[in-house]
Amino acid sequence: MKVILAGYPKTGTKSMNAALSELGYNVYDFLDHFWYHGDKWAKILSSSGGSIEDFKEMYQTVDVVTDSPPNLFWEEILQAFPDAKVILTTREEDGWYKSYCKHNEVLKENLMYKIMQILSPTGWKYFNYFRDTAMCRWGLRMRHPFHLSDIDNVMVLKRSFRQHTKYCQQNCPPDKLLVYDVRQGWEPLCEFLGKEVPDKPFPRENVAGNIVDKLMAKHPALIRIQREMKVTVALMSFALIFGSYKIDKNGFVELLNNFWSSVQLK
Repeated sequence: MKVILAGYPKTGTKSMNAALSELGYNVYDFLDHFWYHGDKWAKILSSSGGSIEDFKEMYQTVDVVTDSPPNLFWEEILQAFPDAKVILTTREEDGWYKSYCKHNEVLKENLMYKIMQILSPTGWKYFNYFRDTAMCRWGLRMRHPFHLSDIDNVMVLKRSFRQHTKYCQQNCPPDKLLVYDVRQGWEPLCEFLGKEVPDKPFPRENVAGNIVDKLMAKHPALIRIQREMKVTVALMSFALIFGSYKIDKNGFVELLNNFWSSVQLK
């Protein structure tokens, strides 16, 4: 582990993923944590909890972790990898809140994204991961994939964002910490990491929450969930067609008569 991104989602974490990948780092983002270490995170986020050894095992071959849930455990990950550096991505509070709400609106409007979590075993596991992360971050619980409204509480979100930012600034060793706004571009980031500045613009990803469709098209976790959903839909369709065939074959009235006769005989 070389770099821990401690910033909250919607502080440029997807842009940082692209930038650090461009600098040659192997980066694990939100879906990667689920895909490769979902069972471990389920344990860490549950009442059982985790340990420093869990993080050592999970991320010994990874260069960078970003987004949730690792940003909530940056201290423990730093204990597991004491030579790592910490980057706290941040932005102005009101702008962050508006961006977060816009991202949430995109998720709410994406019917496929919500349905596939219900009609897939891996999808339901992913929902539990998303729910437990939200609970750990905000203290707000989602009941099902269609239940996103309760994690829009303005006071809770802003307070959590503010507390997380201040805590990281006050408790991370100053020589290991970069407080960074992605609008600053390559220079301060590369200076902190000891890297040459690339001859290309700094990446801008997930503008207006548009990353969801891209991830559904290319990330193996969401591709698997969509495939499982298709199998579920196919099985449900077969059951419906077969049931309709049986009713049509025997006659609906005849089925009712047979049922009524069996009841009377008893």
